[in-house]
Amino acid sequence: MSQLLHVNASPRRAASQSLAIAEAFVTSYKERKPETEVDTLHLFEETLPAFGTVAADAKMAAFSGGEQTPEQVAVWSQARAVFDRFAAADEYVFNVPMWNGGVPYVLKQWIDIITQPGWTFGFDPGAGYQGLVTGKRAVVVFTAGVYSPGTPMEFGVDFHSTFFVDWLRFIGVTDVEELRFQGNALLADGEKDFREILSGAGELAARF
Repeated sequence: MSQLLHVNASPRRAASQSLAIAEAFVTSYKERKPETEVDTLHLFEETLPAFGTVAADAKMAAFSGGEQTPEQVAVWSQARAVFDRFAAADEYVFNVPMWNGGVPYVLKQWIDIITQPGWTFGFDPGAGYQGLVTGKRAVVVFTAGVYSPGTPMEFGVDFHSTFFVDWLRFIGVTDVEELRFQGNALLADGEKDFREILSGAGELAARF
């Protein structure tokens, strides 16, 4: 049985446009592939392990081939559990609202927990980094209230999709589809455009 992991990076639940778009995709996808198991990760409602001094030292020990202390092993195991949930999926759906030009902080925390040597990436002194999360696909929903591609800098700068898509590439996920609903605060008929993007999410699910 295949598994789809839906990572919700918005805390707004029913008021979240990014979540509504992602859920429209997931609903249509389940109708087409009812055998797929969907795991939904609401990042703002999870208790993610802190990645502080002990975890950083554990990471460097793993990266350099050193031995971890018992305290480091315990913290590393917590991070590994978060990674294992991510790695268990065959396909991904992410809904990512823009916060201050970038991604919500809890999404960055989650990324920093699972992006570890030997888990999501490898490194070769001659060839550089290699992503280890290969053979998987992702759909990413990007939303923003004011910013949209092509607008002047005064309306925002995209450190949002650029960061996130590059992270996917870095870990080896290169088959990526995007759904964008951006600049909606400036749209002449935002409700009409929102209905269209919900329909587009269903159409993407029909061919994904």
